[in-house]
Amino acid sequence: MTSESAANGRGAPLALRYALRELRGGLRGFYVFIACIALGVMAIAGVGSVAASLSEGLAREGRTLLGGDAAFSLIQREAKPDEVAFLRSRGQLSVAATVRVMARSGDGQFALVELKAVDGNYPMLGELALSPTMPVADLLAEHDGAFGAAVDSTLLARLGLKIGDRVTIGSATFQMRSVVDAEPDRLAGGLGFGPRFLVSEAALRATGLLQPGSLVRWIYRVKLPDGAASDAAVAKLIDDTRAAEPQAGWEIHSRDNASPQLERTISRFTQFLTLVGLAALLVGGVGVANAVKSHIDRRHDVIAAFKALGATGRDVFAIYLTQVTMLAVIGSAIGLAVGAALPFIIVGLFGKWLPLPVVPSLHPGELLLSFVYGLLTALAFGLWPLGRVHDVPVAALFRETITGEGRRPRWRYLALMAVVIALLVAVAIGLAYDKRIAAVFVASAVVVFVVLRGIAWVLMALARHLPRTGITMLRLAITNIYRPGALTPSVVMSLGLGLVVLVTITQIDGNLRRQFLAALPDRAPSFYFIDIPTNDADRFSAFLKQTAPQSTVEDVPMLRGRIVSARGVNAEDLNPSADSEWVLQSDRGLTYTGEIPKGSKVVEGQWWGADYNGPPLVSIEKKIADGLGLKLGDPIVVNVLGRDITATIGNMRTVDWQSLGINFVLVFSPNAFRGAPHTHIATLTETHPNPAGDAQIVKAVADAFPTVTSVRVREALETIGAVVGNLVLAIRGASAVTLISAVLVLGGALAAGHRHRVYDAVILKTLGATRARLLGAYALEYLMIGFATAVFGVIAGSVAAWLIVTRLMTLSFVWQAGSAAGVVLVALLVTVGLGLAGTLLALNQKPAAVLRNL
Repeated sequence: MTSESAANGRGAPLALRYALRELRGGLRGFYVFIACIALGVMAIAGVGSVAASLSEGLAREGRTLLGGDAAFSLIQREAKPDEVAFLRSRGQLSVAATVRVMARSGDGQFALVELKAVDGNYPMLGELALSPTMPVADLLAEHDGAFGAAVDSTLLARLGLKIGDRVTIGSATFQMRSVVDAEPDRLAGGLGFGPRFLVSEAALRATGLLQPGSLVRWIYRVKLPDGAASDAAVAKLIDDTRAAEPQAGWEIHSRDNASPQLERTISRFTQFLTLVGLAALLVGGVGVANAVKSHIDRRHDVIAAFKALGATGRDVFAIYLTQVTMLAVIGSAIGLAVGAALPFIIVGLFGKWLPLPVVPSLHPGELLLSFVYGLLTALAFGLWPLGRVHDVPVAALFRETITGEGRRPRWRYLALMAVVIALLVAVAIGLAYDKRIAAVFVASAVVVFVVLRGIAWVLMALARHLPRTGITMLRLAITNIYRPGALTPSVVMSLGLGLVVLVTITQIDGNLRRQFLAALPDRAPSFYFIDIPTNDADRFSAFLKQTAPQSTVEDVPMLRGRIVSARGVNAEDLNPSADSEWVLQSDRGLTYTGEIPKGSKVVEGQWWGADYNGPPLVSIEKKIADGLGLKLGDPIVVNVLGRDITATIGNMRTVDWQSLGINFVLVFSPNAFRGAPHTHIATLTETHPNPAGDAQIVKAVADAFPTVTSVRVREALETIGAVVGNLVLAIRGASAVTLISAVLVLGGALAAGHRHRVYDAVILKTLGATRARLLGAYALEYLMIGFATAVFGVIAGSVAAWLIVTRLMTLSFVWQAGSAAGVVLVALLVTVGLGLAGTLLALNQKPAAVLRNL
């Protein structure tokens, strides 16, 4: 090999040839390298492939999920006859209504149900799966004084009923004739707080629950003729409907966005899991660096021989860069194969139970992105040790050397590494759903790497300056921490990254479970009561105070409305921040009052007072106002009951949402909705709640006010908690990849120092050290390094969890000391266990064989 070969254009093929020759002996020393890259790429490719398959399923089944080509919904009012006639003139129309109500069994038990009333055209698309199977018309028809109903099986279990039994809702009696196994349009309806109760539209009207202002959502689905159902036709239908009734207050969904909230949730969750996969790759990157460094150390004599035969430093760098690239491709290919197969595996194993339409297929874009992540990560972490091969001296042929950690590569290699890292950052941020979160992740990763490196340096400096102890075992352990070629930087980096992820996940998990599954906040309400008729509001409050005299009752009027525009800009053009866009996505609860709501504090402007009678004013929650770019004096237009109402922002409030009391983003002055039909909502806060007392309250309210719906806060939180629990389970699964990578990297770091351990052990045994004393010294060394790293991991992970819980989830945070202590214990056990396992192998080496080769 000569430098002229590279100059003549044969350098690259020559580097490839020598790289392949070096790998003929196998991949010893690179198994951790390949495993780390494969795991990270697998996580990113798997998440991306599953998400893409799900998005494809939602797009393909959008028409069925929506129940038509377009859906037009209203809250608190039915569509007018001319509005219905217009929609019916454009295609086949199906009408449905949803409302939360109380179902009462014959023995006096009550349950909150999600009632859905449908007409004779339901379902226009897809199939309603029933057990036993029967025609929908027969299922819902009225026979023997009872309307038919199909119910969720959980309702039967909750009330101890069976098919054929009867329940009462409002003024109507229902016979449960079948169990709903699947609804074609269930996903478009969002999260429900009770089991499904499917009835006819006529049955809903018979209940007497359709009062002015009742919280009933009416959905009008239009199915265009098969020959005229193009995307352009759907868009024209939506535009024509808006133009025909500009103030109708329609919430409109097309088949392309049948469940926009679900799609947004999937996108955000996919990004989060992708970042977790990227974290696994970054942790694995440390393993890449360790493996490359160890390989270069083992090949010093080969590198020196290359140079002695005329190879330049650039030639040697090209050979080993080619090797690292080939190994990265092998690891990425393994990860891509498993990640690409994941959608097929999930559908094959769990397809019957999946509530979402996953269409498994190969997604080249997602796989290519994962491959790029793997290759860039391998290069970003491998270039530093690779750059050092340029300066390996020919003298390495004649004597063993221990390379100093402080020697950095030449500037050209540092510049190349900077370019690769910049590309990796650009890809991670540029392709993210939420670029702000991605940027925070990248910045946090950089800070963690720098701090971990600093901790290793501080730990070594501290050990170096400690007073010399007379205990031989302890002195040897302390010296090992800072000696040339010490494992301290590698172990701290490997262990620290995994611990930060583990602590973050355990702290978030503990706080979510505390929030949704543990005790309710102090003075949180026990019940919400909705759909209280305005004329009965005072009588209902008096009834509650009489029924539960030791409790506190709060009652406010409530309407539903959508923000149409703010500060003169249409809602769809406002460009809100990520944490405030939810306010614009659907209708919101509204109220009016002359007094500052409990749990609110005015932070800008002045409250209007109880006697205010001027132009309509509105008070808006401060964070939402900032996210929408609003200030005092800006106008807000809301559509309520088909009428646009304009109000001026008079003040801004902070709201204590975690008290679970009644509060609203928008609170209007008393005169804003004068004459509008509406209902009231009330809360009951008990001093000493208990299940028996709660059951009596539900029964008493249902007997005296059959149209009022009771919602137990505990049951609502348990429903949300079940969803959160599933999300946490998915996060745990993805995070397990990161933790496996961390353990692999730690094992690889310890294995990389095996040669030095053998050297040390042989010399010390020759000088008279016993096996027990050496084991004790090494155990103390790993214990001190592990403990210092664990402390950092707990602090950094707790801070990260606090930021995620308080800033992104807007929940309260309580540090979970038990889980933090468990993480520290696990860290010490893993570090000491893996370290001593490698040490035992070193101690088993025969001194004579090693001494002959020194």
